[in-house]
Amino acid sequence: MENQNKLKISLIQYDIIWEDAEANQNYLDELLKDHKTDIILLPEMFASGFSMNVEKIAQKPFGKTFVWMQNKAKELDTAIAGSISTKENDKFYNRFYFVNPNGSIFIYDKKHLFGYGKEAEVYSAGDDIVTIDYKGWQIRPIVCYDLRFPVWIRNTDEDPYDLILCNASWPKARREAWISLLKARSIENMAFVAGVNRIGTDGYNLDYQGDSHLFNTLGEDIKMINQHPEILQFEIDKEEQDKTRNHFNFLNDRDSFYFG
Repeated sequence: MENQNKLKISLIQYDIIWEDAEANQNYLDELLKDHKTDIILLPEMFASGFSMNVEKIAQKPFGKTFVWMQNKAKELDTAIAGSISTKENDKFYNRFYFVNPNGSIFIYDKKHLFGYGKEAEVYSAGDDIVTIDYKGWQIRPIVCYDLRFPVWIRNTDEDPYDLILCNASWPKARREAWISLLKARSIENMAFVAGVNRIGTDGYNLDYQGDSHLFNTLGEDIKMINQHPEILQFEIDKEEQDKTRNHFNFLNDRDSFYFG
């Protein structure tokens, strides 16, 4: 796959139409028309909102919303990523898809389920850490609540990465934790961290403010290259990251962890 030192990432923070995949897809078709970027990152359960009503919203693996992602990636010539409520073998997963414009895909099932929101009563947890190889970048996908668990996300010698993609439905009431955790994960892993969150009010009357961010290797905000209220676009530079890592070498002093 081609190498590309610079990568444009578009974080799409919008008011998800509750439990209506077709309406959300139609909305995104208009919003993303002719948009040029390398990665489009959509919020958690972008087709339905963070709903526990799985009998209504869950789709089969590679179902209609996944097909929409495939078509959109090809149409815009960009990777598109986001999670979908998915039913497989009588279990439900909060499943993150990364769809490459060339047709290749990566799949990550959310590991840490949000017990406070009853997610763990409905969905099954994934077991696998996934690293995506895209345009010479190593990318680690995580979903919302995963952000609170640094050992799971640790940047290791055995499975290193350059960029975390985190999509979320993180309520306004805990926005300070959302921003602080994104920043902490970037600092401790010396990696870019892109976090996208929805806006608006969901079907449980929870309010969301967005606060989507992209932090660099030192935990500093990356400046947006556009000012669209729902499309936050950034450009990141791998050469800059490599220089910072080589200069400080913080990762050389990291602890080792073992998942047993």
